[in-house]
Amino acid sequence: MNFLKSTAFLAIIACILWSTAFTGIKIGLHYTPPLQFAGLRFFLAGLLLIPFVKQLPLKLRIARAHWKLIALVGLLQITIEYGLFYTGLNMVSGALGAMIVGSGPVFVTLVAHFSMQNDRLSTRKIISIFLGLVGVVIITLGQKELSTEGNFILIGILLLILNNIISGMGNVLVSKSASTIPPLILSSFSMIFGGATLFLFALPIEGFNPKPVPLEYWMALGWLSFLSATAITIWYTLLNRPGVKVSNLNMWKFIIPVVGALLSWTILPGESANIASVVGMLVIAASILVLTINTKGSKG
Repeated sequence: MNFLKSTAFLAIIACILWSTAFTGIKIGLHYTPPLQFAGLRFFLAGLLLIPFVKQLPLKLRIARAHWKLIALVGLLQITIEYGLFYTGLNMVSGALGAMIVGSGPVFVTLVAHFSMQNDRLSTRKIISIFLGLVGVVIITLGQKELSTEGNFILIGILLLILNNIISGMGNVLVSKSASTIPPLILSSFSMIFGGATLFLFALPIEGFNPKPVPLEYWMALGWLSFLSATAITIWYTLLNRPGVKVSNLNMWKFIIPVVGALLSWTILPGESANIASVVGMLVIAASILVLTINTKGSKG
């Protein structure tokens, strides 16, 4: 039972859940504009967590006392981060999006180095960052879409990389807020606030044209809301654990590009593996392994 509560096991569960998001998002984007779809997903995800909040009146008082932190996390990790993520993913294939976002630990390591005194860069971390960036370049140059829609593909890639940087900043913020507010309260209310803000922000930009949608849309939205509620709460809980470093924890995200790409190639029509994608994936995985070896024996 201790293994089921371990940081490693819970991090793997969260990353596997996140890796399933790319396919669901691509399905949802066929019927709803990206920013509205993202806002709706996270608003519902936050609501899903409310029934699990024990002593709700007390927790509401805690939330009111820390409303600035909740708003900041919501804006940073939901409104801005996922606004970039959905917009970028709408411009690239699901597999490519999964692999670029999977290089996120590289960027988290950089953010943590400049933000946290106990999470500094080392020689191996620098090597890992270099390998990760090389992997992203290999994947990018290997995309067939570059020959016909290169500008959109490149913009999408840049937005996803910026999403990785914002994610690192959000992880550091949550880690620094340890013992300030319960993780379940932070995740639920930040998703409600961030999702609602993103949806309202999107309305004048994308317009509002509701139309009938098939069952697969509601299935995708329901699954995405569930996995967000579960994975983000797990992640916030782990970031609040004593001894867990932001960069070390994010190393487990190497699972995301592998599982996410495999799901996209298996489920989404018109998406298949190519040599550049596989090589880039292996290089990114190698960059994560370098960091994992560097942190062997440390907490987190």
